[in-house]
Amino acid sequence: MAAPVERKEYPISMRLPEADVAMIDRAASLRGRSRTDFVREAAVRAAEEVVMEQGLIRMSPEGFADFLGVLSLPVAPVPEMVELVRRPAPWEVDYEPKQ
Repeated sequence: MAAPVERKEYPISMRLPEADVAMIDRAASLRGRSRTDFVREAAVRAAEEVVMEQGLIRMSPEGFADFLGVLSLPVAPVPEMVELVRRPAPWEVDYEPKQ
């Protein structure tokens, strides 16, 4: 008798409103993906974000003191960021696209 094969994939079933399915199908089509691939990728990405948010960062007391020391240093302006913040936004009257 053959040994049972361990399952590698597991089905997930959801009930969704028609509008949600239409939005998912539209987005999947824009990405050139199937609905299943699109939903699987989005769900895994969201799950990874949640898991990463909950991750602990462990460090020695000395390392933590060094970290706090770096955070306490005075900030230095980044010229490119200063210029970007001073530029008018695209919806503002004085906006001119950068060439």
